[in-house]
Amino acid sequence: MFDLIVGMAGALFLTLAAIGGVFVLGMRAKSPLVLGAVIWLTKHVFNPIGLKTAGQPGAYAARIIHRGRTSGRMYETPVGAVATEDGFLISLPYGLKSNWLRNVLASGSATLAFEGRTYLVDEPEMIPLQSVETAFGSGDQRMHRIFGLTEVLRLRRAEEVEAEVEVAAEVEVARAA
Repeated sequence: MFDLIVGMAGALFLTLAAIGGVFVLGMRAKSPLVLGAVIWLTKHVFNPIGLKTAGQPGAYAARIIHRGRTSGRMYETPVGAVATEDGFLISLPYGLKSNWLRNVLASGSATLAFEGRTYLVDEPEMIPLQSVETAFGSGDQRMHRIFGLTEVLRLRRAEEVEAEVEVAAEVEVARAA
């Protein structure tokens, strides 16, 4: 009986290791199959959970509020942002596949809730990660290497918004990845 349990535990470990390997390799290669599955899971499962605290002081993520490029609707998405002297840097684990990223690049501006404050941001620009890598914490840097990230989004701070409530009132129930 013990041999059976050890065998099943070993098989489970190997299966999880294989899934993890496929995930990491697929993310590094920006495989459409892996990215599509991860983006769907993020959009429908993790984003609704993350948005409950995103943008608040001490939260793991900021909240970017952006207008859909074809629908014109307002969306909000949790993102990992790092503050810089004149704006923010956002790492892009999905590359250019994220709807929120394409929306922000198309409109040229967005609103970012970060550490309890809300900012209008503009001048979105894709820049090489290597040029700003040290702005990120060591854990983020490790993830960048694991997933093979090469670019980040830089946003310039246009102005601070007085009340986050004003911005939130415009956002529909819709969420985006």
